[in-house]
Amino acid sequence: MHPTLLIGIAVFVAVSALILGAATLFGHRSEDRLQTRLETFTRRPQRGQEGAASQKILAESIHQKENFLDQLLERFPSVYRLVEQADVPISPGRLLLVSLALMAGAVVATVVFRLPWTVGAIMVPGLGCLPLLWLLWRRKRRLKAFAAQLPEALDMLARSLRAGQSLASGFGLVAKEVPAPLGKEFGRVFDEQNLGVPLEESLRDLADRIPNMDLKFFATAVVLQRQTGGDLAEILDRISSLIRERFNIWGQVQALTGEGRLSGIVLMALPVVIFLAVYYLNRDYVMMLFTDPLGKKMLATAIVMQVIGALVIRKIVNIKV
Repeated sequence: MHPTLLIGIAVFVAVSALILGAATLFGHRSEDRLQTRLETFTRRPQRGQEGAASQKILAESIHQKENFLDQLLERFPSVYRLVEQADVPISPGRLLLVSLALMAGAVVATVVFRLPWTVGAIMVPGLGCLPLLWLLWRRKRRLKAFAAQLPEALDMLARSLRAGQSLASGFGLVAKEVPAPLGKEFGRVFDEQNLGVPLEESLRDLADRIPNMDLKFFATAVVLQRQTGGDLAEILDRISSLIRERFNIWGQVQALTGEGRLSGIVLMALPVVIFLAVYYLNRDYVMMLFTDPLGKKMLATAIVMQVIGALVIRKIVNIKV
């Protein structure tokens, strides 16, 4: 590879990392200030850096409309919801700024290094989507961790109720003993209780923030129990047992579909690996796909078929329990 190309790539990566790091740093500082202000009212100490912040009550402080991009994205509440579910200390405006910087870097790299415009047309949206893909990955990982922690938290709540404590105190106990993400979300409910928010409203907001069916069952059970009465501790035990049984079934399904998922990964990665190998061994042979009109059509068709194949394989092996 030409040294100039290596230097250009290194500079581009360094600038992008600097922008993302600065956005993350300022986001952490803003969040730390909010945590300190909130603790003044709730008097609940943090669990390390995992203390919860009542974003519903102080939403304007969390998502500060510091620039035009934040004001523009205010019209799209789903974007803020995604950032909230991913639990990243970066505002949507900063993420959009990082995305625009990556796209601009791709355009500059295409012009400076005289790359084929076909490559540039792929690089620009591809790099621009990286922050969104990162958010979706963080959200998926966080929701998965929340689901795994839920049975333990319900058992802890049930033991707290049997010991004579109130449900609000049980939320505080879970927030103190269970790490994030569940401890943080339950701590947020506890903070909202201390600030005067009705429990039903806090649980509704929790179920809206965390799209988990078991959590919706829990919130519905608590609301109904407060209206009609009954043994809430026993209800929580049954919900916890049901969740654990479903996890066992899900594990069996994952084991049975493991071969299909591995086959899908191999089939999706094989064309890319072969393309890179041929590009390294015989670049002129591969460049026909970018210069010849027929080659461009073949490349576009191959990409579309790869995407369709990936979606079909994902649909086959993605069995919901």
